[in-house]
Amino acid sequence: MTSSATPRLADRLALITGASRGIGRAVARRFAAEGAHVILLARTKGALEEVDDEIRATGGQATLVPADLNDHAAIDAIGGAIFQRFGKLDILVANAALLGVLSPLHHIDPKVWNQVMNVNVTANWRLIRAFDPLLRQSESGRAIFVTSGASQQATAYWGPYAVSKAALDMLAMTYAAEVAKTAIRVNLINPGRTRTGMRAEAFPGEDPLSLKTPESVTDTFVDLACAECQAHGEWIEVR
Repeated sequence: MTSSATPRLADRLALITGASRGIGRAVARRFAAEGAHVILLARTKGALEEVDDEIRATGGQATLVPADLNDHAAIDAIGGAIFQRFGKLDILVANAALLGVLSPLHHIDPKVWNQVMNVNVTANWRLIRAFDPLLRQSESGRAIFVTSGASQQATAYWGPYAVSKAALDMLAMTYAAEVAKTAIRVNLINPGRTRTGMRAEAFPGEDPLSLKTPESVTDTFVDLACAECQAHGEWIEVR
C-alpha cells in the first residue's frame, strides 16, 4: 500500500492501540506515510521498536508507549502525557483486542471471560474517558473502533469475543450519539477476513493466502481519519 501524492493526514496526531502487529501495525505505518505523527501503544516494547524503525526508515514520526490496556491507570496517565506534550489528539484508533477461547459458555474460565471483557470493552471505555477531552481540542477529532462480524450474529462457541464486540459496537454508537453536535466523528470498522495472528488462532486450518492482507484494509482507516470525513456513527465492513 502506498500513500497518495499529497499526504492526507499531514500534521495530524494519531494514537493506535495494538500497534505492534497485524492491522494495528499496518495502520500505524500507513498513517505515518500519510503524514501523521503516530503514537504507538502495545504491550511489547521490542515489537513497537521494530515498527518505529520501519516508520522512521521512510521518514515518518512515531512516539512509543509500551503499556497494557488492562492497566486502566496507565491509560489515564497516557492521556495526561499527551495533553502535556501535544495539547490535543486528532485521531484515536482503538484496535487492540483479545480472542479469548472458543468454547461452550459454561466451560469458560471466569478469568478468561474477564480478560476479554476488560480489553475489548472496558479498556475502550477508559480510552474514551481519557481521550475525549483531547479529541475535543482538535478541530476534527476522529475516533475509530475496530469491531468484527462476530458482533452481528450469534455463533456457537464464540461467546466471549462475540459478546465483547457487540458491547463495543454499542459503546461506540453511544459515544457517537453523545458527540454528534461536536467536531468529533466516531465510527466502527469491521476489517473482515484478514491475515492476522488472531485470525490464525481462530481458524488454524485456514489458508492465510486466501485472506486479504492487513495493509489492504488501511484505505478505510485513512478515509475515516481525514479531517474532511463526515461519516459518523457508521458500522463499516471492509470488503
